[in-house]
Amino acid sequence: MSDLAISFAPLIPWWSIAVLAGISVLIAAYGLFMGANGSLIRLGAAAVLALALANPSAVSEDREPLKDVAVIIVDETPSQDLADRKTQTDAAVEDLTKELDRYSATLETRVVRLSHSTVEEASTGSRLLRPLRDALADVPPRRVAGAIVVSDGQIHDLDQITAGAGRDQGAALFPAPVHGLITGKPGEADRRLSVLESPSFGLVGESADLVVRVDDPASEGQSVRVTVKVDDAFIRPVRAQVGENTTIRVPLDHRGETVIELAVPEGPQELTLQNNEAVVTVNGVRDRLRVLLVSGEPHPGERTWRNLLKSDPSVDLVHFTILRPPEKQDGTPIHELSLIAFPTRELFEVKLHEFDLVVFDRFRRRGVLPSLYLSNIVDYVQKGGAFLEASGPSFAGPYSLFRTPLGRLLPGEPTGAITMRGFKPNVTDVGMRHPVTSLLPGGPESSANGEPQWGRWFRQIEIANPAGDTLMRGLDNQPLLVLDRAGEGRVAQFLSDQIWLWARGFESGGPQRELLRRLAHWLMKEPDLEENDLRAELQGGQLVISRRSLEDRAFIASVTDPDGVEKSVPLEVGEDGVHRGSMPVTRAGVYRISDGTLFAITAVGDLNPIEYSDVAATTDKLAALSDVTGGQTGWLESGMPRIRRVDPDRPANGPGWIGLRKNGDFVVTGISATTLLPAALVLALLLGLMALGWWREAK
Repeated sequence: MSDLAISFAPLIPWWSIAVLAGISVLIAAYGLFMGANGSLIRLGAAAVLALALANPSAVSEDREPLKDVAVIIVDETPSQDLADRKTQTDAAVEDLTKELDRYSATLETRVVRLSHSTVEEASTGSRLLRPLRDALADVPPRRVAGAIVVSDGQIHDLDQITAGAGRDQGAALFPAPVHGLITGKPGEADRRLSVLESPSFGLVGESADLVVRVDDPASEGQSVRVTVKVDDAFIRPVRAQVGENTTIRVPLDHRGETVIELAVPEGPQELTLQNNEAVVTVNGVRDRLRVLLVSGEPHPGERTWRNLLKSDPSVDLVHFTILRPPEKQDGTPIHELSLIAFPTRELFEVKLHEFDLVVFDRFRRRGVLPSLYLSNIVDYVQKGGAFLEASGPSFAGPYSLFRTPLGRLLPGEPTGAITMRGFKPNVTDVGMRHPVTSLLPGGPESSANGEPQWGRWFRQIEIANPAGDTLMRGLDNQPLLVLDRAGEGRVAQFLSDQIWLWARGFESGGPQRELLRRLAHWLMKEPDLEENDLRAELQGGQLVISRRSLEDRAFIASVTDPDGVEKSVPLEVGEDGVHRGSMPVTRAGVYRISDGTLFAITAVGDLNPIEYSDVAATTDKLAALSDVTGGQTGWLESGMPRIRRVDPDRPANGPGWIGLRKNGDFVVTGISATTLLPAALVLALLLGLMALGWWREAK
């Protein structure tokens, strides 16, 4: 293809040519006015000279036509799998491809498929605009013919389109007409359950209020039953009125994540049961942790415990130090004593069960607490409480707590021996796998020789036949820190009172703050410090499964996905003693994990995805985009429209047809120029006209 045009390359400036031409015209006009012969001939000669100075040439361009580009957007998101929409989609794409092949000489067709390959993408719903622009990012707007979208119409990024907006907004969104071909059927109905309000966290022991709504065009005015599961256990169902908000109260009975699953039965008309369920996660937190610390006598380590517990803003600490035991009688009148009376009945009978942790620090049997109150502590622990005993020298003597009802709780029986020489506390093999002592700063895992890099202690109380788990050992491999369970509660025993040496920085100190913090929170059942625990979380598109165990053996996790498909995942032990494994996930929802002993449930991704918030096919959303870009949206059920190529200034749609622009863009591959007035021709014309003028003047 070529194109011919006239171009000028003046030999002198245009204004000079204009001045010469003007003077020539004036001279010719004067000559005509005076009746001089040959004036017009001389004006012709001047015109030839002016034209020669303008240097005209014929320019011919060799042009290579460029194809226009059209894009077919195929919606393959999950809502397109409902009913017969996938069949409609496949048939429509096949017909479009064949139809556009007729224009292959002038039109390039690109097919883009919208799908969700990750859980993160699934949470954003069906998004059209960015993939539409990306598909033609390398194509200038003057070559874009248009776009055809095959979808159920549930597009979730078209909210920015203003109803009735003009073509200026359409040009900003897309430079050519966008047509929509809608799968499904008009008037589809579906029952769906939506969670309108849910707290992200709640207080343990209280309830979380969820506001839900059931929508179902086929069941207006009726009530339906909403079943509720909390951590995979059913609780009492709730009746919900269709089309109205309903509040559901769910109890929170533990710290950490509580998974709440809601479901309604199948409706009279259903496109999918996927949106008949909803999942909510609520993190249970304690309002305040109440700790009772009873120091049997003043000593350097007392401040360590107090500082640790007072430094935690979530802890309410009640601390008593027994300074005046009952046997101390010096005749001072009671009303003159400044010491506060120890409220034994208030603490150990009336309000004992309000505490989350009871700590006895170097406490000895001195008659301050009657056996009845010590028995109350045993009952408190067996019903779910926590007790920590930091042993001092008195634990090995006749006034030992082991010789009270508390002996039924304590994991170690004193032998009566107390060792008084330097040693470094060390972590046992079990302790390296236990979250309380695993990977402590300066611990054996961090040194090349396996020896801890912390300071020494100088006193240890010897025990025999320890129960529970020994996490740390001291002199002669004797137990130093022992953890045990009693009924529903937990017990810990420190067999030395010299952890305060670490707090003072003796021989570089040690991780006393971290160790005591972990120990206190394990006793108070912090989920992250469970020694036998199974959990999973989403990390970069992978479901990472963690199995913490004190047993040194292999584990295999069985994972059941939201569709009920079961898969086995082998778990490998890491440096911290935690067994881990992973599997890719692309589907949001509830995953159930089991290793044959423990069971866990975890929610992955957007638990109430926008993709299923409304699955009824609609033309409304795409029609808004079509209107502002000059396209057209219609139902595929009404028939496949014909495709036409139209000029950019013509309408791009009509009854039964849709149009793609015929832009006619090109690229210039070569240019040739031919001078229209060669020098020889100009000279011949000038000499001829001048000679003719002289001859005419001679008449």
